Amino acid sequence: MKRHMLLGDFLVAYLRKIGTTHVFGIPGDLALKLFFALGRKHGLKIITLSHEPGVGFAADGYARATGKIGVVCVTYGAGGHNMVNPVAGSFSERVPLLIFSGGPGEEERKLGTLIHHQAREIESQHRIYNEVTCASAVLTDPRSAAQELHRVVTTIWAEQRPGYIEIHRDMVGRQIEVPEELIEWDGHLHFQESDARKVDEAANETAAMFNESRKPVLIAGIEIHRYKVSRELVELAEKMGAPVFTTVLGKGAFPMNHPLYMGVHIGPISPPSIVARMDEADFVLNLGCLKTDMNFGNRPPRVIQERTVWSVDRKVDVKFHTYTDVAVRDFVRALLREKIRRHSERVQYADNLREIATRDGKPIKVGQILATVNQFLADHHDYLVVAESGDMLFGGLDVRVPHSSAYLAQGFYASMGFAVPAAIGAQLGGGLRPLVLCGDGGFQMTGPEIAQAPAKGVNPIVIVINNGGWGIFRPIAERADLLEIPPWPYAKLARAWGGAGFEVYDEHELARALEAAHGGKSFAIIDVRVERDDLSPITVKYIKAAAKRSQAPVEKSARTNHRS
Repeated sequence: MKRHMLLGDFLVAYLRKIGTTHVFGIPGDLALKLFFALGRKHGLKIITLSHEPGVGFAADGYARATGKIGVVCVTYGAGGHNMVNPVAGSFSERVPLLIFSGGPGEEERKLGTLIHHQAREIESQHRIYNEVTCASAVLTDPRSAAQELHRVVTTIWAEQRPGYIEIHRDMVGRQIEVPEELIEWDGHLHFQESDARKVDEAANETAAMFNESRKPVLIAGIEIHRYKVSRELVELAEKMGAPVFTTVLGKGAFPMNHPLYMGVHIGPISPPSIVARMDEADFVLNLGCLKTDMNFGNRPPRVIQERTVWSVDRKVDVKFHTYTDVAVRDFVRALLREKIRRHSERVQYADNLREIATRDGKPIKVGQILATVNQFLADHHDYLVVAESGDMLFGGLDVRVPHSSAYLAQGFYASMGFAVPAAIGAQLGGGLRPLVLCGDGGFQMTGPEIAQAPAKGVNPIVIVINNGGWGIFRPIAERADLLEIPPWPYAKLARAWGGAGFEVYDEHELARALEAAHGGKSFAIIDVRVERDDLSPITVKYIKAAAKRSQAPVEKSARTNHRS
């Protein structure tokens, strides 16, 4: 960095300083100067995909897999508005993204006429992004542009949410002033500081509650991921010796092969042994768990305040009072400094696949697919699992990855179309080969982005659970015809796009296809044909619970599938 720089050069220098390696985007006329400035050979890899939603999901997957900020560059209007849904998902799920958008230049704005790609007013896109970002700016002043970018980025990191920067095309080549403190800055981003006195007092009171308990449990949520405290969480769990659950959104925050890990807690639709163990608990320590309907099985959480400590959103609720300005990262570290009585409970992992039986000669069931995937992952450890929204969002909760931080899903926002592009971004950033669990409905939204894989040097294995429609809604839909989708030849498409394609009908064929895909260097699509109304075990339980709450009738297929 220098005291005076062209804005485009400053952006590259700044991104390199914070450790950015990839920029995801699609060029457009109002962003060409910006795009090409970022794309000069300065060490940034520009990753283009076919459509902006895929770009957004790929940057999200990159951020989740690397722990860095995912960076996106799109054009104004048609490009920026296409990106709103992925950015909204990242906002909901606490994923740090930096979105750059181009825009019309000053002379164009002075004409007083409508500019192509404009929606209502030139400022409309910025206003829209204010709803789904934690910070935003339009860089128009050369004297403050550098500091404004820095403000947005530091807020993105502190809050672990997306931020937005709009740069009109005549600004890219303008010379700007760079403050001395940015030139000397080492590029290290910091989380918000906690109040040390409150941290220590909250930890001390929590430790006293834990030491008095006989049947404690620990629940890990998404903030453990976002605030980079997974290693300390494992150390704390081992110090406590209590069973550990994760939430739907927090799956992967604790190693799934750890002897203290019992599984995913989803309220009353959890596996029976988890429900029973939670009923016995006389102390529940919730670390980084968002209070969402998805995390608690479509029901409000059952909180017995005198037995509960809840650390999330920079506060800790202990019994009937609250400590503010206490981040989960600092709280976990403070608990490690406390004197804690270690329990020695024997913990057994629980899922919904224990009674899945082989069905020789019959069509494969979704539960068997998940069991076969688990066996494959037990034999091959170097995989990242990415679950699509829909049935696989729930089904993926029964997948056991043998190491930590290797499971991605939009567990709360649940936008279909997330998985395939997110897998591409995750492999580009993190290096692990993705195994994608995806319904045919979700695949038809953004799945064709897999055609980009050969050129990008990535090779996900995509399992398409093919039931000919948006199957998760069939048990509750009054008009089944609205859920139909056209039959695609997924395996043939894979081969046409430069990958490997397989069609399978039973679990033995699936096991062989997985091994063949594993041995290949290209991406692969495995088209698994399942019965029209088949769903994963947890999905069936979720639909039944939701129907019971609304007193709506449940279709026969949803009542019987869980017995198969």
